[in-house]
Formats: sequence, C-alpha cells, structure tokens
Amino acid sequence: MKEKETILTLEGLKKLEEELEQYKTVKRREVAGRIKQAIEFGDISENSEYEDAKNEQAFIEGRILMLEKMLRNAKIIDDENIGTEEVFVGSTVILKDLEYGDEVEYTIVGSIEADPDKNRISNESPVGKAILGKSKSSVVEVTVPAGVLKYQIMDIIGR
Repeated sequence: MKEKETILTLEGLKKLEEELEQYKTVKRREVAGRIKQAIEFGDISENSEYEDAKNEQAFIEGRILMLEKMLRNAKIIDDENIGTEEVFVGSTVILKDLEYGDEVEYTIVGSIEADPDKNRISNESPVGKAILGKSKSSVVEVTVPAGVLKYQIMDIIGR
C-alpha cells in the first residue's frame, strides 16, 4: 500500500524538521533522565514517576516515527511559482459568501499545515476541495453539515 503524500510548503517542511530534531535530541534526553531518576528511587513496580516517564518515552518515539514518515513522503509546494489563473495548494484566495456577502481570505495548504485560526485551510477540507482547480469568478457550492454554502472566487493571489 502506498503511503499518503504529505503536502508541505517550504515553511512547513522547516517546522517539521525542527520538531523532529527537538524530539530526537532534547526530548529523548529529558525523558531518559526522568527514567534513570525514577529507577534510582527503587522499586519500579509501583513507581508512578517511572510509569509516566515510560509513557512519555513511548509518545516521543511514536511522534519521531510519524514525523520521519511525513518527511519521507513530503511533496514540497514551491509557493514562489504559484500562478493566479487557478487555485492550487499554496494559493491565497479571496472568497465571497454569496448568501451573506462576507469576504474571507484563505491560503490553501496541506492538511499538516492547516490552521483555520490563521485562515490556512486544508486542500482536503470541504472548501479546499471545492475551490482547487477553479479560476477567478467561479462559483462553488460546498456541502457542510449545516447545508450548502455558495462562494464566488473573487481573487487568486500569487507570490
């Protein structure tokens, strides 16, 4: 089975690499020190410090494996060459809600970098899927739990 591609901007790639380095160096050392200290307390069978440290160690090792897999399967989006003719991952778009007239600006990113609070939405989200490949002035319908939303693409902003 083919592993899922991780779509990242160069900024997102850098953040994942930094996080991986942090886990491999600092966090591993910290938890190893906690385990060593807990063992020094004596009987580990009823030692909650030891159990907590072992659980944290398992989490850290799992996160390292996950980060390595994401980086191994990374597809980097060169957002310097994003055009303004149609919406791609890396595009910034201005959408107008045709029901209420509100305009909102979104940057389309891979799911790893999605952050709705910063108007960064995933290419896999309902809105992201609906606008990918569309051009300026296109009207899209997005089915969400509350019903159907209609947006018009007002602008596609390049870099």
